[in-house]
Amino acid sequence: MTTVNNDRMIQNEEIELRAMNGMACMVMNILAVLACIAAFVYGVVLIESTGYPAGSIAFIDDGFVLTQSIPSGDNTVIAILLIAIGGLYGFILGPMIFAGLKVLKPNEAYVLTLFGRYVGTLKGPGFYWVNPFCVAVNPTAGATSATTAAFKMQIEASAASASSINWPVNRRISLKAMTLSNDKQKINDQLGNPIIIGIVVIWKVVNTAKAVFSVDNYKEYLSIQCDSALRNIVRLYPYDSVGKDNEESLRGSSMEVAEKLRDEIQTKVEVAGLEIIEARITHLSYSEEIAAAMLQRQQASAIIDARNMIVEGAVGMVEMALAKLNENNIVELDEERKAAMVSNLLVVLCGNRDAQPIVNSGSLY
Repeated sequence: MTTVNNDRMIQNEEIELRAMNGMACMVMNILAVLACIAAFVYGVVLIESTGYPAGSIAFIDDGFVLTQSIPSGDNTVIAILLIAIGGLYGFILGPMIFAGLKVLKPNEAYVLTLFGRYVGTLKGPGFYWVNPFCVAVNPTAGATSATTAAFKMQIEASAASASSINWPVNRRISLKAMTLSNDKQKINDQLGNPIIIGIVVIWKVVNTAKAVFSVDNYKEYLSIQCDSALRNIVRLYPYDSVGKDNEESLRGSSMEVAEKLRDEIQTKVEVAGLEIIEARITHLSYSEEIAAAMLQRQQASAIIDARNMIVEGAVGMVEMALAKLNENNIVELDEERKAAMVSNLLVVLCGNRDAQPIVNSGSLY
């Protein structure tokens, strides 16, 4: 039981693997393979040279055959050893060692397993050599997500002749900041109004062991959790605040909503070893069935707010005009004339059209 728990802890914790220099290993292996091939050839020649009687080697000198006696038994053993060692390393082990050479670009990693056991993560740009029996694991390699299925179908239709080619699968895990943009969703807000909303999420892998071993496919897992978190956050806010200045809404408090959305997604994808850098709302609108009605309501609300502001400004201007007239003793007006002046000023200031001036050449009374 303790061993199983330890294995789970090791798989959840990222182990940075220290690999050997790939260039040095490649050069040494090439020299070793060439030496073993030469030894193999020499062993074959040595075996063929033991075909003369009494273990002698023949030399031709001016038409005479000279023989030199050598111990044929020792030469046979040496030749067999050279052929066995040279052939084993030169044709089997040497090419197998080349399989352990790995090349990494910046912000890329290999998650390596040896016979099913996680041994470490190879990070950092460079040329490395690892155990050739180690296998790189990437659950997203070759996987087809729903967002790219249509695009791949178009590629297969336009390049049917090349579909039979088996291209190598990329087993590297990208550590770069990536963007996820799911399809727009129809969600009910706090007031029950259906709205169309879309978001974009910027994320990256910070723990390769969790990303590979804790979830089946960390990209699909992130996509599903983004949709779930978006629904949880949207239903807490109305689309717009009507008559309440301090109320948070999806349209008026986009920064606060985006921050809460990022925190919600981060909580859900922590198990997959992902970091959410940023989450932003890219599209926000009412659903088609209520868009026209909501547009009329917004227009009516805007007209009412504008009228309120106009009336408040007109009343202030009338009060200021009457105060100036009384203060400077320009003219004395009774209550009836004040009421007429106020009425005329309000009509002029609050009217939708420009006022047409009328000059009174007679007496006010």
